[in-house]
Amino acid sequence: MAQPLTTRPQPRGASMADVAYEQILNMLITLHIRPGDPIHDEEIIRELEIGRTPVREALKRLEVDKLVVTYPKRGTFATRVEISDLAYVSEIRQQLEPMAAARAARVATDSTREELRETYRRIQEFNIADAETTELLTFDAGVHRQIYRAAGNPYLEDVLIRHSNLATRIWCMVIDRLPRLSTHVEEHLELLQAIIDGDEQSAARLAAEHVAQFETAVRTALLAV
Repeated sequence: MAQPLTTRPQPRGASMADVAYEQILNMLITLHIRPGDPIHDEEIIRELEIGRTPVREALKRLEVDKLVVTYPKRGTFATRVEISDLAYVSEIRQQLEPMAAARAARVATDSTREELRETYRRIQEFNIADAETTELLTFDAGVHRQIYRAAGNPYLEDVLIRHSNLATRIWCMVIDRLPRLSTHVEEHLELLQAIIDGDEQSAARLAAEHVAQFETAVRTALLAV
């Protein structure tokens, strides 16, 4: 069973609905709940030890995120994954990831740039060769989310997190047929450096290349099924 990904930090005083949302989200994007599976409130309540109302509120939010769907008289299900989903998600990410990277290079504060330098050092020190796949996915997701925050636009950050979650879910569908993820994680080094240096053009270009390479790899794996 895949371990939960860190999606976004929970603010102090987060509601139980927020906690339920993040935990069910992790279950969906790491395929603990697989595409097409029914989602039974009672099972979720027992597993997460969270009340019925927060769970139902969380499922409503996840329906907006296109991760679950509710059918009258049938119940709630994890949405299925189609190869067309990859194209749609990638189309949005190819536009917005470069925008976020360029904006981060332009507006990041000194303290934010120092945080990015620390992340750069963590990537260099990270034992990629011995890391589990879920560790690599978590690490990769964390770097992306830090760049989104560095862009300083909460609306852009929210959209990118939603689509990054959808992309990660598709990624997990074919993870056993993809090349080792070490190169994918190491690609962040040049991107982070461009943002730290304030090089908007390079940051945008590298972000676009990163998303394009992801789509190519996943599409090849999906078509090989």
